[in-house]
Amino acid sequence: MKTAGVAELKSRLSRYLDEVRAGEELVITDRGVPIARVVPLEGASGVEGRRRRLIRAGLLQPSRRRIPAGFFGRPAGPASAGGSVLEALIQERREGR
Repeated sequence: MKTAGVAELKSRLSRYLDEVRAGEELVITDRGVPIARVVPLEGASGVEGRRRRLIRAGLLQPSRRRIPAGFFGRPAGPASAGGSVLEALIQERREGR
């Protein structure tokens, strides 16, 4: 949960609202005393709102752990040992396997 003073909130309102849209909660302080809390709406639009609706409907199961760093940079599937699957199949047929 983030905290922002009134003056800071006024100068960076758009940034803080983007963070709330992303699911972050924000506590607003006035001279160091908490006076309000801004939280995302339960049925909020956007990716997180849609994700929550799908979880509630039982159509999506949330992950139990984080995706490892670099996961999306990896090549898809096993590393190729050279040649193609078609060539290997033709070779097996020639050998009668």
